[in-house]
Amino acid sequence: MNGWLTQSFTNKNRKGMLMMKKNNIVLVGGGSTWTPGILKAMTTHLDQFALNRVVLYDVNEERQEVIGEFAKILFKEEAPEVEVSYTTDAEVAYKDVDFVFCQMRTGGFDMREKDEKIPLEHGVIGQETCGPGGFSYGLRSIRDMEEMVRDVRRLSPDAWILNYTNPAAIVALALDKIFPKEDKILNICDQPVNLLRSYSKLIDHDVNKLEPVYFGLNHFGWFTHIYDETGRDRAPELKEIISNGGFRPVDAEQRDQSWLETYAMVEDMLKDFPDYLPNTYLQYYLYPEYKVKKLDPNWTRTDEVRAGREKKVFAECRRIVDNGTASDSKVVHNDAHGDMMVEVAASIANNERKTFIVMVRNEGIIANLPNDSMVEVAATLGVNGPQPYAVGEIDTFYKGLIENQHAFEKLTVEAYMEGSYTKALQALTLNRTVVDAKKARIVLDALIEANKDYWPTLN
Repeated sequence: MNGWLTQSFTNKNRKGMLMMKKNNIVLVGGGSTWTPGILKAMTTHLDQFALNRVVLYDVNEERQEVIGEFAKILFKEEAPEVEVSYTTDAEVAYKDVDFVFCQMRTGGFDMREKDEKIPLEHGVIGQETCGPGGFSYGLRSIRDMEEMVRDVRRLSPDAWILNYTNPAAIVALALDKIFPKEDKILNICDQPVNLLRSYSKLIDHDVNKLEPVYFGLNHFGWFTHIYDETGRDRAPELKEIISNGGFRPVDAEQRDQSWLETYAMVEDMLKDFPDYLPNTYLQYYLYPEYKVKKLDPNWTRTDEVRAGREKKVFAECRRIVDNGTASDSKVVHNDAHGDMMVEVAASIANNERKTFIVMVRNEGIIANLPNDSMVEVAATLGVNGPQPYAVGEIDTFYKGLIENQHAFEKLTVEAYMEGSYTKALQALTLNRTVVDAKKARIVLDALIEANKDYWPTLN
């Protein structure tokens, strides 16, 4: 049984006592290098999101043990009242939880490497979430995500599932098709938050006082307006700054070179398409020929992560475990991801109705797009889930791009659900990073062979 925390609450508008429920959390993908950042966010946001129990769950026992032991030390020092454990047993992980934070990676880095390198071998973009790489990763992720949802509903029927598993667009659409009546699965991505933080640094403004207006699909969207607390739209100012001086992530000193190059491309996109501030991932769809020439088929993002963040995070966690203290920890790589996950959960649990950019079924939000598309838009979050803001109709250029991308995502999901080779081929042929059907077939056949232990049979 969960306990309750009596929390003093004071701000400019009200004073009083808030009865705050202590939540039971399971973090799926507990052996991830992003987990320490989420754990740190949990300990620093206890005044917003009270905790009773945190369980880390991963199928990779070796990775889970390292991060799990770090977690025990962190919470012992910063939140000793919270029970912390780790497991590789789903029956233990999903029992009696209030929130599931999900960030699984089916196939691990070995399969991510193939997602990136196989397309590049054939002259096509090789990227984790975009193009054939995202297609490959998506077909692997759906099965495990479906199993996770069924396990959670059996063991914790009322739990909220907050999904960050990539490729989020394909996963979100698949879960919506498989579980159409589910109203407690929320698909989210931290890239809009990362962008907002970077924008706030450019204009020297508190990111928490910026209100975004955003539309698109996951990794395929645009900021149309960014209002400050006075109602002033700061988007025109941001476009001018970026167009004249370039763009860097707010945490540039922590980023690998590939991320710096990714942010730098925003300047190019604005020069060609100045209407809105673009999501960084759009570069792969707008400039596929240029980007594929810049990518090294022998050294991809997977290699960069393994040589960088992967080694640093696990080495630091092992050092902390050996020393028995996290007081001097430098393990948190980027707090945007962790903060977002916890703040989203807090907004739901406490009915705060704060605004976040999330994925929801369209159903008229973007008036001239298909109702069944999973659009990414601003929404308030409370106990009843997301309440999205209407976007209205969008212009022909953006409508055309999004409809094409949605068709790719929908055919990918249908290929999985129907075991259809034809629909898989149609999906890749439509994708703007591929376009050529003969090339799509070659890449598809290579990916089928690589994923034979993960994908359904495609006939």
